[in-house]
Amino acid sequence: MQIEQTNIKNCVIIKPTLHKDGRGIFFECFRDSEYYAMFESKNFIQDNVSVSEKNVIRGLHYQKGEYAQAKLVRVLNGHVQDVVVDCRTYSPTFGQVFSHVLDAKEYAQIYIPRGCAHGFLTLEENTIFSYKVDNEYNADSETGILYCDSDLKIKWFFSKEDLIISGKDINLPSWKKCYKFE
Repeated sequence: MQIEQTNIKNCVIIKPTLHKDGRGIFFECFRDSEYYAMFESKNFIQDNVSVSEKNVIRGLHYQKGEYAQAKLVRVLNGHVQDVVVDCRTYSPTFGQVFSHVLDAKEYAQIYIPRGCAHGFLTLEENTIFSYKVDNEYNADSETGILYCDSDLKIKWFFSKEDLIISGKDINLPSWKKCYKFE
């Protein structure tokens, strides 16, 4: 397993060791003893999967307070542009953005610490996205940031006319409104 630190504190890319032979490929995608030693999160308790068409944006979402969630994300089919925004006001990387392409061929995962907003853009049809979380979903604690916020300067890989986004996500607040900069 290879670990790469991103520009966001405690957010890492995890690349598994692949064992290839004539039958195909085998790799471990999770082991308690190794993963929990690396992360601040000590207990993943829920698995989620989304299936999306091409050009779908989901996010940027996170949960606040006692229901904040750390996430371990990966792509099972297709590929995505994965985006993380550090929303932890106490963090030295507060306000920074990380973007990375995840696909079902590289088998990499991203660990996203609690307090970071997360979203992704699907880059092909029938993209299957999987994530483990360390806290149950709580609708009252859910919040987010508008995906196209000009202050975050995220360089998404799409043209706006092709974008598919939920009404909830298109109406998320701006970065400045979330953090009362305006």
